[in-house]
Amino acid sequence: MESKVLVTMFAVMGIAFSGASYAQNASVGAIKIENAYTRATAPGQQVAGGFLKIENKGAADQLISASSPVAGEVQLHEMAMEGNVMKMRQVKDIAVPANGAVELKPGGLHIMFMNIKAPLAAGETVPVKLKFAKAGEVEVKFPVNTTTMPMKH
Repeated sequence: MESKVLVTMFAVMGIAFSGASYAQNASVGAIKIENAYTRATAPGQQVAGGFLKIENKGAADQLISASSPVAGEVQLHEMAMEGNVMKMRQVKDIAVPANGAVELKPGGLHIMFMNIKAPLAAGETVPVKLKFAKAGEVEVKFPVNTTTMPMKH
């Protein structure tokens, strides 16, 4: 009986922590990628945001592009207040300061998956290739987290 309780307890713990097992940190040159994720999408939703932290232990660099097989196009975006209106726009690159960090997060800089080919489901991972001007390319697995609100674009 006691062993069944232990097995059940470990199974519940495994489910509770399974999201963390999908998280992948990656690095290329002096660049380290941490805490990458995207959110689940509703059927018919065509866009989703990608979020992560980029740490740089070297000279200044720029994230210049991203791509993923789950989307027809992947863009670099920023959101900013213009007067009383929140505006989103595509940017050419995202600066990564020397010996510093930049965080891509909701409401600020982010990656935008456009023309998603199929809904992103919680628990899956999305492969994303990031290209930096100096450090080169790196593939990062973005875990798909649950969401209650689809991102509109």
